[in-house]
Amino acid sequence: GVPGAGKSTSIDTFGMHLVKQGRRLAVLAIDPSSERSGGSILGDKTRMEQLSREKNAFIRPSPSAGSLGGVARKTRETIVLCEAAGFDTIFVETVGVGQSETAVHSMVDFFLLIQLAGTGDELQGIKRGIMEMADAIVINKADGDNIDKANLAATHFRNALHLFPPTESGWRPKVLTYSGFYGLGIKEIWDMVDEYRHFATDSGYFEEKRQRQTKWWMYESINEALKNSFYQSEAIRSLRPEVESDILSDRLSSFVGAQRLLDAYFKSLK
Repeated sequence: GVPGAGKSTSIDTFGMHLVKQGRRLAVLAIDPSSERSGGSILGDKTRMEQLSREKNAFIRPSPSAGSLGGVARKTRETIVLCEAAGFDTIFVETVGVGQSETAVHSMVDFFLLIQLAGTGDELQGIKRGIMEMADAIVINKADGDNIDKANLAATHFRNALHLFPPTESGWRPKVLTYSGFYGLGIKEIWDMVDEYRHFATDSGYFEEKRQRQTKWWMYESINEALKNSFYQSEAIRSLRPEVESDILSDRLSSFVGAQRLLDAYFKSLK
């Protein structure tokens, strides 16, 4: 969900709902802004007051160093570790910008998009790709004077989802309203997540998706390692300034410059 949608408060409320049922919960975060700012804005324990005190809950902010690919890979590895450590429910929190939502979609079983009701133009700021990935959309802050706005926003989203092609799982994404602050509608949302899990498991899609994700991450790890090897190569480090200068002064095209760097890299491997 977008910044300000109430993700941390919602996770705190959702998390307490699950912990009270005897579940062990891990909360992880992917924060693409950390690469620029050097810090994480997500997985903020100060906004998860109840959950941060629970012994059966583990909250881990986004790793602050490295590219989004590296951050995502570390988060994926942490998911595997958390599952091995006995955590039966894992939340991955992200802000819906850049490539972060694609990275999250490739590592989770259920993709939940949190939105806010506003002036009726909620759909304007959402990329089509994010909505296509969502298994459900939930409208937060459906309380007090905002209930009518939240219900109207939910109607807009339901109408928009009807225009999308069927999902590959066969599941029809649902739209619900709730209040993370007051805890209203939390049970209904979790019941829907459970309904999806049974639906996907019975159809075989759940296991199929996990296998596809595992394969995707193998190749993603290879891509990340190759990229790191390329940019850390001494041959590339010494040649880059010259090639960049030639490109900026129009002595070389971008494509020729790229090929020159690649040739130098492969030559250095021999």
